[in-house]
Amino acid sequence: QVHLVESGGGLVQPGGSLRLSCAASGRAFSSYNMGWFRQAPGKEREFVAAISYDGVNTYYADSVKGRFTISRDDAKNTVYMQMNKLNTEDTAVYYCAADSNSAYVIRGLANYWGQGTQVTISS
Repeated sequence: QVHLVESGGGLVQPGGSLRLSCAASGRAFSSYNMGWFRQAPGKEREFVAAISYDGVNTYYADSVKGRFTISRDDAKNTVYMQMNKLNTEDTAVYYCAADSNSAYVIRGLANYWGQGTQVTISS
């Protein structure tokens, strides 16, 4: 069992940056593939980024490549997402996900999900 808690969301002006964190409790965090998803008002949840259990492989949606960076710190049981050059289209609730199967994470079929953190980009 893994419990995920996101933090770091907030209101930022266009062009600004935020770093989201997802703290995991439970055993064997280092064996889980982790991901970030987001859901904007009136839209379906979409994949943003993922990182493999060993941190070797990362995956990004085309819309965030070059702007977002996912990373993990297994000593802290935490996964991060650094978001730069934010624009209004990045406004959404961001969710953290975890699963032992990386494909499940990327496809949005992860076993474990956090409650989400709101990110609002506005001037």
